[in-house]
Amino acid sequence: MSGRPEDATLAGRVRQRIAAATTPVTPAAIVSAVRAEPTAAVLGDTAVLRIADRVHDDLVGAGPLAPLLTDPEVTDVLVNGTRVWVDRGAGLHQVAVPVGTVEDVRRLAQRLIASAGRRLDDGSPYADARLPDGTRLHAVLPPVATEGPYLSLRTFRHRPFTLDELVSQGTVPRPVAPVLAAVVAARLAYLVTGGTGSGKTTLLNTLLGLVPATERIVLVEDAAELQPGHPHVVGLQARTANVEGSGVVSLGDLVRQALRMRPDRLVVGECRGGEVVDLLAALNTGHDGGAGTLHANTPSDVPARLEALGMLGGLPRAALHAQVIAALQVLFQVRRGDRGRVLESICLLLPEGPDRVVTVVPAWVRGRGLGLAARAFGALLRDRGVAVPPILGEPWPGSAGPA
Repeated sequence: MSGRPEDATLAGRVRQRIAAATTPVTPAAIVSAVRAEPTAAVLGDTAVLRIADRVHDDLVGAGPLAPLLTDPEVTDVLVNGTRVWVDRGAGLHQVAVPVGTVEDVRRLAQRLIASAGRRLDDGSPYADARLPDGTRLHAVLPPVATEGPYLSLRTFRHRPFTLDELVSQGTVPRPVAPVLAAVVAARLAYLVTGGTGSGKTTLLNTLLGLVPATERIVLVEDAAELQPGHPHVVGLQARTANVEGSGVVSLGDLVRQALRMRPDRLVVGECRGGEVVDLLAALNTGHDGGAGTLHANTPSDVPARLEALGMLGGLPRAALHAQVIAALQVLFQVRRGDRGRVLESICLLLPEGPDRVVTVVPAWVRGRGLGLAARAFGALLRDRGVAVPPILGEPWPGSAGPA
């Protein structure tokens, strides 16, 4: 999109012309409206299409933010009032994007939220939405947003990364890649854990792409984000209440529905509430190989995090630990660093003590090599008829193993 002042002036007049018309806003209608402007006679075809694209983005797209959302390197776009920040995988930096005035940003936020059937106004000053291209949007209006409006957009990658691509970009060390594939082949249940924006969904997408094509994957998500490269995927998405306060469909409801859909792999996109109880119950009824993501800053935080979510679902602490031990085996911890997102560690969930409390024991840690659970990990894979990857073979912890 061009930042030329004359383009902005002409685009503004075209927007007004289209707003006054009753015809549908189509690309052809926009081009016709541009050519109907008196000053358009001196424009070439390239300029007309450039201005038409700008008007289209302003009317039905993300406006001046559209070029950032189509940039394959951009993962996040943040708007603070009229200032724009982007993350291309190496941290946030400010960019010069002509978003207009604070009122322009407010109108853009309201239009985008409204296109998803949500409401954003003084009576409801914050909202979440999913744009047609899959981008996640969160918007907050003043006075709740003290220097707003604030827009937070998380872009959507239409093609998931392959495991080889994660290796080539440094997310997964090459010797560790066979371990990830072995976990999927052995039908071990796992959680991908990490902080916000650490790459949990990216890694889960990749792992689901390793599931054999003869198996059916059923996804349960709060907002549809997972798009694994697999031929047989069905997705269920939770629904919030409408303006009358009815129509809610929770993740827990969807997990129970998913069990009736003959899943070979049941996946909960993100466990953030009492639905973790339904997931654990499902994985304990013969549904091996299930997966999900969970917010946790470190692997050692996972048991406490699961306890808190279990309490929301009415599951006592002792029962929660028993369910976790029976249902889940592996944790993949991811981290967002200065050079991008990386797989930080692979851990096992093991019982400890007479109360069989869940303990997280590392099998491999980036930069340190094998952990205490490496031998148990290898035995777990072997018991399921899967060849043990070389990195989990000798030498065992205490000697200089590969990192």
